[in-house]
Formats: sequence, C-alpha cells, structure tokens
Amino acid sequence: MGPGARLAALLAVLALGTGDPERAAARGDTFSALTSVARALAPERRLLGLLRRYLRGEEARLRDLTRFYDKVLSLHEDSTTPVANPLLAFTLIKRLQSDWRNVVHSLEASENIRALKDGYEKVEQDLPAFEDLEGAARALMRLQDVYMLNVKGLARGVFQRVTGSAITDLYSPKRLFSLTGDDCFQVGKVAYDMGDYYHAIPWLEEAVSLFRGSYGEWKTEDEASLEDALDHLAFAYFRAGNVSCALSLSREFLLYSPDNKRMARNVLKYERLLAESPNHVVAEAVIQRPNIPHLQTRDTYEGLCQTLGSQPTLYQIPSLYCSYETNSNAYLLLQPIRKEVIHLEPYIALYHDFVSDSEAQKIRELAEPWLQRSVVASGEKQLQVEYRISKSAWLKDTVDPKLVTLNHRIAALTGLDVRPPYAEYLQVVNYGIGGHYEPHFDHATSMTNPLGMKSGNRVATFMIYLSSVEAGGATAFIYANLSVPVVRNAALFWWNLHRSGEGDSDTLHAGCPVLVGDKWVANKWIHEYGQEFRRPCSSSPED
Repeated sequence: MGPGARLAALLAVLALGTGDPERAAARGDTFSALTSVARALAPERRLLGLLRRYLRGEEARLRDLTRFYDKVLSLHEDSTTPVANPLLAFTLIKRLQSDWRNVVHSLEASENIRALKDGYEKVEQDLPAFEDLEGAARALMRLQDVYMLNVKGLARGVFQRVTGSAITDLYSPKRLFSLTGDDCFQVGKVAYDMGDYYHAIPWLEEAVSLFRGSYGEWKTEDEASLEDALDHLAFAYFRAGNVSCALSLSREFLLYSPDNKRMARNVLKYERLLAESPNHVVAEAVIQRPNIPHLQTRDTYEGLCQTLGSQPTLYQIPSLYCSYETNSNAYLLLQPIRKEVIHLEPYIALYHDFVSDSEAQKIRELAEPWLQRSVVASGEKQLQVEYRISKSAWLKDTVDPKLVTLNHRIAALTGLDVRPPYAEYLQVVNYGIGGHYEPHFDHATSMTNPLGMKSGNRVATFMIYLSSVEAGGATAFIYANLSVPVVRNAALFWWNLHRSGEGDSDTLHAGCPVLVGDKWVANKWIHEYGQEFRRPCSSSPED
C-alpha cells in the first residue's frame, strides 16, 4: 500500500467496509485498524463495477433519446414539411399518441437504477456502520490536536502545524487529496453532535467556505448543503457564547432560505440578546479544548509526539552507546544484533534489524485474520476505549516455525525465559486511522489488574516494529522525556519493574497517533516468574 493510498485511506472517511466472511473484526470497527480500511477498497471496487454498468446503460438510453430528439427536431426545422402528406400526417399523430408516451414512460431508466440499487443492497451488509464514520472523524480531530494541524491545510490535503506565524510541514504527500465541503461538514457534525464546539467550529467554518465557493453546483453524493453548514455553524457559535457570529450566519442562511421560520425566530432571539447585552457584540468566547478522558500529562505527551521521534540531546551523553550485542550467547555469536542504548533510567534499548522483511510480513499475515478491536484492563473487565485505537491478535508459538525462531532470538538477546507461562503469547497490533494509545503502563499497577498475575507482573516489554510509517506513530516515554520513532524491523526493549519488584513509574509511555502510514507492532511481555536467576531480585529501590 503506497503513500498515496494510505493518505486516501486516512482522509476518505466514507471508505467502504470488508466483505470477507472470515474476518474477525466486527462491523463498526473498520476505522480502528488500517488493514481493515485497506480491505474496504474491495467492496468499493464492486460498487464501481455496478456504477460502470449503470452508466453504460444510461449512456445507451440517452443516445437513443438523442436520436429520437434529432429525428423529430429535423421535421420541425424543415419549413417545407407538408403535413398534407398522408405519411407524415400519420407519423405525427402516431408520435403524439404513442411515441411520446413510450418515451416518457419508458421503463429503461427505472430498470437501470433498479439494477444499481439491487447491486448496492447485496454489498450493503459489508459496508461500514455509522460508528466507522464517527471513528474516522474523531481520528482527524485527534491528529488535528496532537500535531497542531491547521484545518484549512487538512482540507487542502496538506499536513501543516501552525503556531502563531510559523508554519511547519509535517508531511508532504506526493499527491494532494483534498476534502469537499460535505467531507468537512461530516467531521464538524460528529463534533457538533457530541457538544464539542471546539472542534465543530473550525470544520464547519471550512465546510461553509467550500460550499460558498461551489454554490449552485449539484453533487449527487453530497448529503449536506451550504444551508446545513450555516445552520450548524450558527448554533455552534451560539452555544460557544459568540452571539454576534451566530446572528451573522443566521442572516446569511435566510438569504438562501427566506421561508425558514425556525431560523427567523433564531435571528430575533440573537438580536434581542445583543440588544440586552451589547458587550456580546465584541466579546469572543474562548472555547476550551475538551480533555476527555482527563489526562494530566497531555501537554508533555503531545509535545513528545510533535517531535516525530527525535531525541536532540541524547547524543551529548557519553554513557549512551551503540554496539553489536551477543549477550554472551552462542546463538548470536555469528549474527550479533545492532544495539543502541537510548536511555539509562529507565533502561531503554533499540535493537536494529531484529527481524527481516520476510519475518515481519509473515507475522502480519498470520495475525491479520484474527485481528479484533484492542481493549484495556479495567478492574476485572476488558473494555474498548477511545484512548486506544487499534486491533490486535495473539499468536501462539505453535502457529508457525518462524515464531519459534523469533522466541529463541528474544530469549538469547534478553537472557530471559520467554516460554509460556513465563511470558505471554506474541501480541500483534495494527493501528487504525490516527491510531494511538495514550500514556499507560505495561505492568499492572494494582493486584486487581488481570494481567496474568499467576506468573507475576510484567517485568519487561519487547516491542518489535513490523512496518514503517510516513509520519507520526512514535513511542513516547513521558517522564523520561523522549520519543522513539518507528524504525522498521527494529525492536524496543525496556524494564517495567525495578529489581525490587516495584513498578518503574518512569516507564509511562504512549503510542503517538499515526499521522500517515500503516503501523504494525508485535509485543512480547515477559513476566517475573521464571526470571529469578536470570534477573535476580534486589532490595535496593535504585536497582
């Protein structure tokens, strides 16, 4: 899937769902993994075939109508046409009594559209639910927030961060994919329906701007119009406290739809409010960005994500180094792993080229049929949440010999026992549109957390990047104040627990939203039990 296709998948929030009967994903979860979005191209190709056949039928029908029109017009243009000619008189009467009725009541047009509708109904069960549209729209808002993207730029297909007068290009697509007024309206309406006017207003403003520029043009696929956008934007401004803007937009609405009594009442209401409180004319309400769920480390997290995975000061620290790692293990003597120590407390190491392209592809292929919406632990329950957007699958070692080899390599490199039950099965994750995982710990922070505590807590994380991305998707360590970019085929390792068994709070980390690209990772979580002689305990809280 090339960059252009991935960009289209990111922005085309009306993309179609998959019809694969073996898919593990539920309808309504298309947006939560990019592989599901990619599969959505298949039913759309089927619909394109149906539309092509419909167009060909309509073109043939219109050619025949044009032929009939030209034939009759030629008779009227010939001033010498003698109606006294009994043959012409007969054909005139026949046309008016029969031919025109057949033309007007022809079933060909209805048969063509019926065939198109029947074909659509057969595909319809495989199409995304409205929840997919909502999820894709929220993804665009998430990218807008985390990377401080300009909505006008997004609508033009460019990814620019605007801070004051400074404009920074975060990603330059090879092909621009712009949004229509209806696209922007749908994003704004999702925010509007949630009462989120912080996001609704800029998207609805862009929708109004685009609809104004194309007013009078009719597009079959559009659901909304300029009047719809003005209506929603006016009320959004009113709810946000800007009565003056609400009044101006409502008056503009009445220019296009003067008979709308509801809007006329709104204008009177806004005029009365402004008359009673003149300060509303100049006051501009500051709309606060919603912080749901509440995240105390949001500013740090987003600041690290905005670096797109850069650590500008690390190279000034002599204790950080690169080496060829064998861990004194014979398994790695002939093929040592390139190791980059990128942080000491907590200890974080990046192992370059840990897997090959073919291994990464095989792991993705094994996991794809089993991908399901990722969940998080909440007490004894597993919940789908907005702060983790991805799909995941668990692969047993017995699924394929490559997984056995992979486990041997992890064990040799870390010196830890990665066999069940001392480690979990390999979890493979594919992130969705704007897919992310907000700051969290991998280890259980309470004994009620269902992380397989029978084998102890998660002592270490071994995360393998199975793909590359064009932009975004870095792993941000909040308290360590660094972010690690997605490095294709590399593996990231860190200790979650101190040697005392206490959790290391400095391992709070997050998966930044994927700006552009298809991010796959594989996680191997290693537990305490079985590691007693491999990583001996210590009573010192410093270890």
